[in-house]
Amino acid sequence: MLVYRLLTEDDTSAFCHKVTEALSKGWSLHGDPTMSFDSARGVTRCAQAVVKEYDGEYSPDMKLGAV
Repeated sequence: MLVYRLLTEDDTSAFCHKVTEALSKGWSLHGDPTMSFDSARGVTRCAQAVVKEYDGEYSPDMKLGAV
């Protein structure tokens, strides 16, 4: 099965580290990254979808970050 996650973070190096960590654990980029401005907080937010093949069965209780 294909597992999907959407990684989000403020536009800082923490976002790049989050995506890099996922890639190092076998996740693959899915589509382009996106950015939007959070006017309430005054910061830019980033998002990147990632996917990974998983041999188990889907459950809504899955901890996707642990896959």
